[in-house]
Amino acid sequence: MTSLLPTSSTSADLATGRGRGISGRRELGFLAIVYVGYALTRVLASDALGPAVSRARHLVDLERPLLLDVERPLNHWLAGHDLLGTMAAFHYASAHYVVTTVVLVWLFFRRPEVYVAARRTLVIATSIALAIYLLAPTAPPRLVGGFTDVLAQHATTGWWGGEASAPQGLGWMTNQLAAFPSMHAGWALWVALAITASTANLVIRGLAWSHAVITGLVVVGTGNHWTLDVVVGWALVGFVWMLAQQWRDDTTDVRPVLVPHARTSLER
Repeated sequence: MTSLLPTSSTSADLATGRGRGISGRRELGFLAIVYVGYALTRVLASDALGPAVSRARHLVDLERPLLLDVERPLNHWLAGHDLLGTMAAFHYASAHYVVTTVVLVWLFFRRPEVYVAARRTLVIATSIALAIYLLAPTAPPRLVGGFTDVLAQHATTGWWGGEASAPQGLGWMTNQLAAFPSMHAGWALWVALAITASTANLVIRGLAWSHAVITGLVVVGTGNHWTLDVVVGWALVGFVWMLAQQWRDDTTDVRPVLVPHARTSLER
């Protein structure tokens, strides 16, 4: 007789990803590739502000008939409320990296059946966005004029300077013309999708989706993105996520393991 339950060692392997053929070393390599890609776009992308501002104005022209041009009133409102502005600045400068990393690591160790497609989504969507940053640099609202740079406004209370969310004195490390699409918004949606696929807990799901919505409001309100940046960032991640669900390796399937055991005298 056989048992349909996995052995304890198999369960442990699935929990850590070893039984799924997921190598921690390989995963670090994927993350390194994404980082190198970003670094290359920072070095190779044009920093000419004129064409980037022109592209931004074209985005606004597209937004108006869709009633999406809400950046200015939202930015002015946030800039006029110091406490909310400071909270938004901290969110913009940290949640993008911290929340995404925590969820990615949690998936790797606790939800390997979700992890591979989720990581694949993150890498592919981010790579597409990096290519767009390289080919079509677009200025954020704070560089167009008539907007308040909320992060710069509250830079004395945090570690960031006047160049997006880069630490003070390290503005050269960030591409300030990487506005379209918004990967702050895209990664936040990725978090919501990954959590939804990983748990039925409504409270945790609600927090994940709240993170996505709050991030969308924050990136626009702080003057770092246009509304269409957010919409396209969400659409990009959502589309790649759907594709990734159909593109699974056999090693990512969770299946019961047939474990033979000795028959007792009653089974003979």
